[in-house]
Amino acid sequence: MAPLWPCVLVAATGILAADPPPLGDPTLLHLTKHLLQQYHKEVRPVHNWVEPTTVYLDLIVHAVLDVDVQNQKLKTSVWYREVWYDEFLAWNSSLFDEIREISLPLSAIWAPDIIINEFVETERSPDLSYVYVNSSGTIKNSKPIQVVSACSLQTYAFPFDIQNCSLTFSSILHTVEDVDLRFLRNREDIKRDKKAFLNDNEWELLSVTPVYNILQNSAGDFAQIQFNMVIRRRPLAYVVSLLIPSIFLMLIDLGSFYLPANCRARIVFKTSVLVGYTVFRVNMANEVPRSTGSTSLIGVFFTVCMAFLVLSLSKSILLIRFLHNEQCSGWEQPLLCLQKDSDADGPGVDPGTWCAGITESSVYQEHQAQPETLKEVWFQLRSINTHLQTQDQVEQQGVQWLALLYRFDQLLFRSYLLVLGLYAVTLCSLWVLWSGS
Repeated sequence: MAPLWPCVLVAATGILAADPPPLGDPTLLHLTKHLLQQYHKEVRPVHNWVEPTTVYLDLIVHAVLDVDVQNQKLKTSVWYREVWYDEFLAWNSSLFDEIREISLPLSAIWAPDIIINEFVETERSPDLSYVYVNSSGTIKNSKPIQVVSACSLQTYAFPFDIQNCSLTFSSILHTVEDVDLRFLRNREDIKRDKKAFLNDNEWELLSVTPVYNILQNSAGDFAQIQFNMVIRRRPLAYVVSLLIPSIFLMLIDLGSFYLPANCRARIVFKTSVLVGYTVFRVNMANEVPRSTGSTSLIGVFFTVCMAFLVLSLSKSILLIRFLHNEQCSGWEQPLLCLQKDSDADGPGVDPGTWCAGITESSVYQEHQAQPETLKEVWFQLRSINTHLQTQDQVEQQGVQWLALLYRFDQLLFRSYLLVLGLYAVTLCSLWVLWSGS
């Protein structure tokens, strides 16, 4: 057994040598205590209170989540970064095992009171409670934010609309003498940075223009940094589902003007087109944004086209009704005349008179029958003449009304073409402006 002891000792020595060395003094914990032991987060971190604390801001837009035109709200996902210098959190890295950067809880240090002025709702965003601090005292605070902000949204050019919304960052209480704001990156880099934006949704990011200004009011001068986000809508889906079907309906409505003005089928055709317009508007009600401040051009055009359609339909109904009344009155008048003639001839052929005339002489009967026959022929000719005159008057009135109707139809048709042309030119202009933005 004695020869085995050296082997056991060698094996035990190898196992002990493979284990990590025991931890010594926790330098990171010692550095954290050194920095926060006498730190007061209620005081602005400067030795000379006259010098302002400069906060550098940066903003990266990730996505446009929702555009609420009716409530004038914009929901975006952004990555927000702010950097400032804390004179009380600097240390000599050579004294702390060359530690050059550590993370500290944000609640334990002073932080600038920067808010978004257009902020209207609180959204769920990841709560990052730590910040990075390097040995020079520079603090970096980065966090993602879902911002629901107020924005003036205009829908006149829908679906070729371009929206310009702003996110303004400023301090709540500190004036520019205490807290000043600057850009973390170059303005051109911020404006052209679109790498992180998600391009698979309805909206496209054009630019983010940063602007620095000073807000002057009775409480003092406050530094502000404004990020102007310019976004535009992708119109392809709306062109396919909204504009092209509407153009087809307009062309069909224009074709109804080639039907005869006094044709009853025209009323049926225009009624069918009106029903199509109504169903189309109901189905597309959720697609067209609604706003109390502005109305989309396509909505105005639909309303004008429906007004033309209803006006033309009402005109056709009134005309056919008037022509029908004139025709009925033209047929009733000669019938009344014939009825009067038969009443007038009635006493000449009264049965009592005819029986009494049998006893009279034949000479008297011959002389009496001749004037009665002429009288009857006269009344028949008079009735025919009256009927022809009445029929001629009805036809003349119908021709006059038809001529007036044709002129009115031509006016409506030209007005319809003018509105359609203006609408087409406006849409093409908006498309060109949208493409060139």
